[in-house]
Amino acid sequence: MIGLLNLGSLVLGLIALILPVVNLMRYKKHSHRNWVSLSIMSISACAISLCFQIFYNYHLVKIEDWSALMDITGAVVYVAATLFIVTIILNAITLIVYRDRTAN
Repeated sequence: MIGLLNLGSLVLGLIALILPVVNLMRYKKHSHRNWVSLSIMSISACAISLCFQIFYNYHLVKIEDWSALMDITGAVVYVAATLFIVTIILNAITLIVYRDRTAN
């Protein structure tokens, strides 16, 4: 059951990266009604994904699996930071692109 936290984190991380890309691909179309909600869903998926990783690390501490914790911590930190930074950058680009479009 706890292993599902990693799977959920992976899926939500991918969703967090895909939603702003979909938003940017839809820029040429005339319907710009839900770009804000897609950006909010993207940032929320990123936050929940990172939260799942924190829960998984807490589980490893609780069961005192120190070797697993030491093995995965470096990779988790790198991937979590990359996910966070790329999600923020993609959503900032979306905000910049759509800001001019919705002002008209």
